[in-house]
Amino acid sequence: MGLHRLFTLIALTGMIFMVLPDDGFAQDVKQRTLTITATDSVGAAPDRVEINLGVTSRAENARNALSANTTNMNEIFETLKKNGIEKKYIQTSNFSIQPEYKHFKNGEPPKVRGYNVNNTVLVQVVDIEKLGVLLDEVVSSGSNQIHGIRFYVSKADELKDEARKLAVAKALRKATVYAQAAGVSLGDVLSIHEGSRNNVQPRGMSRTMVAEASPVPIAGGELQLGVSVTMTWLLK
Repeated sequence: MGLHRLFTLIALTGMIFMVLPDDGFAQDVKQRTLTITATDSVGAAPDRVEINLGVTSRAENARNALSANTTNMNEIFETLKKNGIEKKYIQTSNFSIQPEYKHFKNGEPPKVRGYNVNNTVLVQVVDIEKLGVLLDEVVSSGSNQIHGIRFYVSKADELKDEARKLAVAKALRKATVYAQAAGVSLGDVLSIHEGSRNNVQPRGMSRTMVAEASPVPIAGGELQLGVSVTMTWLLK
């Protein structure tokens, strides 16, 4: 008899021997897997806020511009202190002294006509219910620069654990549907990978984060803490 794929039977002196094939004839069976990616999120009210604020001052010479700027910044620091902002929550984010030029149409070289001094600080506010009052007071103290307000959740990673559970459950549900449709069943989980995602997204403006008496209304809304997971199952 010839050599078969799985085995060869040889008849010899009334006895039958089984000869297994060479490695060259063996074929590896590839594992069949299913990979699913799912995302989910949970909502959380922000409990922290970061604001960039400061002073831009102008004068005909750099010394006067710097002096005016320093006076206003010291008043702002006092206002922050009065509102309970500790020094560890105040950090200088930018300081610059730049000349301001006057340009001529007749080809003359530009001349310095003044100086601008900019000093901004990054302030973390842990009592955001008072944010509106704080903004009003720092402006009254001389701040003429406020560059954005960023709300965030201080314990975001702990809160995202619920989003992780929801994402895994969603991935499992999808995988089960695909497996049943393909006429197979899910085996062991081979891997779980948490992917990168922009985890903090604003959603709605349902909650006002300042006292009613505040002259500056600020809405913190709700932040969505999102998680993306990719899971791989063995199919059977």
